Amino acid sequence: MCYRHPDRPTRLSCTSCGRSICVDCTRQAAVGQKCPECAAPAGRNKVVTASEIRNRGALDGAPVVKGTLIVTIAIAVMQFVAPQAWSVLASLTIDNVAAVDDGQLWRTFTAALLHSGSLYHVGFNMYALYLFGPDLERRFGSAPFLIFYIATAAGGGAAFQLTTESGSALGASGAVFGLFGAYVLSAYLSRHTAAGRAGLNQLLPLLAINLALPLFIPRIAWEAHLGGMLFGALIMLAWRRIGPTTGGSGTESSTSVTLRRSGVAVGALVLALVIAALA
Repeated sequence: MCYRHPDRPTRLSCTSCGRSICVDCTRQAAVGQKCPECAAPAGRNKVVTASEIRNRGALDGAPVVKGTLIVTIAIAVMQFVAPQAWSVLASLTIDNVAAVDDGQLWRTFTAALLHSGSLYHVGFNMYALYLFGPDLERRFGSAPFLIFYIATAAGGGAAFQLTTESGSALGASGAVFGLFGAYVLSAYLSRHTAAGRAGLNQLLPLLAINLALPLFIPRIAWEAHLGGMLFGALIMLAWRRIGPTTGGSGTESSTSVTLRRSGVAVGALVLALVIAALA
């Protein structure tokens, strides 16, 4: 009989302790099966089962991505249902070279929340965020990812400010290319592994297509694309040098690692704002 359910006959037993277990109490292990007690996480480790992964939603564990999608899409809808309100918001947040020269540095990253009237513009950027953002947020933490998104948007704005004498820009392309830069660098550093090579093979053609778009579609701020990609790669390079979060002897706690990653992203944001201010 199952040791946890005495009324259930069974021929299964835990491969660790040998106790009889029924199907409901079985936890699949690398070899055989274990009872719930033997399969419980040890220390700071967490066991994630295949069923949990299959049942996970694309945005589960990614509140920053989810919130950014909601806010950005809502502002895009505002352009059609409340154009006057959108115009007021745009006048305060759009990335304008003259306004940034006057000290309104926040425009370098707040412009990421606004898009032109084209559904392609907001649709492409938000779809890319939906595809690439959740995994990055789950891997490195919500707070570091939020600052990463702001910093790469500001990096794109700083590049636009540095290379353009006048004009305005809007859209999340700088932050989206920041995601591309982070993923491409991570895949390149892991190029000696099968996963790294597969990542490069998938990402490089996509990146090349998007970098070539300004050649065919007018009024695309390619400077923001390159700036965001560069800042994303730099932040990822620093993040990969920060140790694991397992917490045991010789390793850092998860809080310490999160703070260090957040600090790196804050440093990148400050650098972007300094560049924009001096441009």
